[in-house]
Amino acid sequence: MESVTHSHHGIDYIEFAVTDMAESQQFYGAAFGWTFTDYGPDYAGIQGDGREAGGLRLEPKVSKGGPLPILYSRNLDATLASVRDAGGRIVTEPFDFPGGRRFHFLDPSGNELAVWSEK
Repeated sequence: MESVTHSHHGIDYIEFAVTDMAESQQFYGAAFGWTFTDYGPDYAGIQGDGREAGGLRLEPKVSKGGPLPILYSRNLDATLASVRDAGGRIVTEPFDFPGGRRFHFLDPSGNELAVWSEK
């Protein structure tokens, strides 16, 4: 495994509360190619860039609001299609903003995320 550099005060790890672990892993795997390390029935680590970048935490319900995770895509239209094909619900269709375009979606548990790309 390659050496990992952590950035002082940088966002280092993100956890998503999910209501169905298998469904969530299937969704994120299909939509983004994410892989997981299972740590039991209630937690799975999200693998990426040579390290664990986050996790899925099983909860009885997901609360709305809070920070909005924004993912980057080299091809927004292809990512939009992948999210739709994987079962994500688009809540804000792609729109332009200074420097790029983005869309928002809900995962199967109801978490809202966004994806952006340069123009």
